[in-house]
Amino acid sequence: MGLRSRMLAGFASQLGLPTGLRGRAVGAMLNRSNRGTIAIAIRELEIPSGAVAADLGFGGGVGLEMLLERVGHQGQVHGVDLSPTMVSRASRRFGRDVASSRLHLHTGSITQLPLDDASIQAAITINTIYFIADLNRAFSELARILTPSGRVVVGIGDPEAMARMPTTPYGFKLRPVAEITAAAESAGLALRDDKRSGQGDAAAHLLVFEHAS
Repeated sequence: MGLRSRMLAGFASQLGLPTGLRGRAVGAMLNRSNRGTIAIAIRELEIPSGAVAADLGFGGGVGLEMLLERVGHQGQVHGVDLSPTMVSRASRRFGRDVASSRLHLHTGSITQLPLDDASIQAAITINTIYFIADLNRAFSELARILTPSGRVVVGIGDPEAMARMPTTPYGFKLRPVAEITAAAESAGLALRDDKRSGQGDAAAHLLVFEHAS
């Protein structure tokens, strides 16, 4: 593996699991690059004030900030991330919200969420699907934690656009939208909308799922 390939592989690894000082820098970068997509995803959730919401794979934490604002002082937000570095970073950044129990941070995986059954009214998971091997297990967990009327938005880069990026050959599993939707349906979730955002390499799908009626 040449130098360029090693550098791309290392960067891709940090995108999947931000770690250490480099991981903190990646977290800040993710906040900048994902802010617009996350804002649209939260809008699609139609979260009422006082709700219990979650950002699953919250990375740099900008989604936590937006969710806290949306649910208001009577609501609660759960953040789950596989990276201890990101959890530690969020604990410092949102220390006051953690202390007041408005924000609950967990180190964990989307395939084994440390959340109670039917406890979440609204959830987002943005740019995480590429790093999940067992998609069926992940959607079973999403279905388990959602309340009967709950909604989750799964954000992914457009698969064709993602395939052109230099980092995606290194540890990314790119899936067509139909494969993601099929995994959700097998878990009892129904696609309510496929909201498109961005253009070119920034094109994304925001897949809105609810429990199938």
